[in-house]
Amino acid sequence: MEQTPVVESFVAVGDSFTEGMSDALPGGGYRGWADLLADRLAGERAGFRYANLAVRGKLIGQIVDEQVDRAAAMRPDLVSLVGGLNDVLRPRCDQARVHDRLEEAVERLAPTCGRLVLMRSPGRRGPVLERYRGRMEELFAHIEDLAVRHDALVVDLYGAPALGDPRLWADDRLHLTAEGHRRVAEAVWQALGYPAREEWHTPLPEAVLPAWTARRRADLRFARRHLLPWIGRRLTGRSSGDGRPPKRPELLPVDVDPGSVADRR
Repeated sequence: MEQTPVVESFVAVGDSFTEGMSDALPGGGYRGWADLLADRLAGERAGFRYANLAVRGKLIGQIVDEQVDRAAAMRPDLVSLVGGLNDVLRPRCDQARVHDRLEEAVERLAPTCGRLVLMRSPGRRGPVLERYRGRMEELFAHIEDLAVRHDALVVDLYGAPALGDPRLWADDRLHLTAEGHRRVAEAVWQALGYPAREEWHTPLPEAVLPAWTARRRADLRFARRHLLPWIGRRLTGRSSGDGRPPKRPELLPVDVDPGSVADRR
């Protein structure tokens, strides 16, 4: 019988996607795919430890400067690194510089951990994806190349049409819902070699398209609550993550959520 991998420690590095937005917790804060994966891994191994250094709004340079050395010093069994999309989704982007900083991160992390996980991040179907598709795919091609050269694992979320379904994205159209994060956790779980618990890439049931007036109201609500504040931050050089510490800065044991391991095989 094939053995599952032994993972006794996990450090997550990145931006809002890895912090867990918009998988909101009842008491405040966010959970997200990395926390869900950590719960599962903790159910597999006594003494499992987990740190999440990701902070919303971070560019790849900030991730490298603020998180990478800290993660490398922990020397965990598993590191996830997801970054660069905040850079390529900006109107102006030095793509070569983004690639260089990402390569720097991989070169520093890969020798210090048992397994480095990279991702082709998901994209919500719509005009934003189409506008920036070329940049995103150039970034993902670079990630694939880095994975080959540094023996890293790439989880292809971008290539899964189900994760592009707008119903798996929050009202801000930038972050996954709780269901989206749950599917990402399952995708990484399977990529690590653990037995599948579900088919994470299964499409949602066909939906009835909302009426034109309902769609326009949603567009206006999105612009007022999310787009205009985002533009304001860009114009003033601010970020949603300014001054915000990581939610789990130390490599510490995990209190296992019983629901996350109820279906263990």
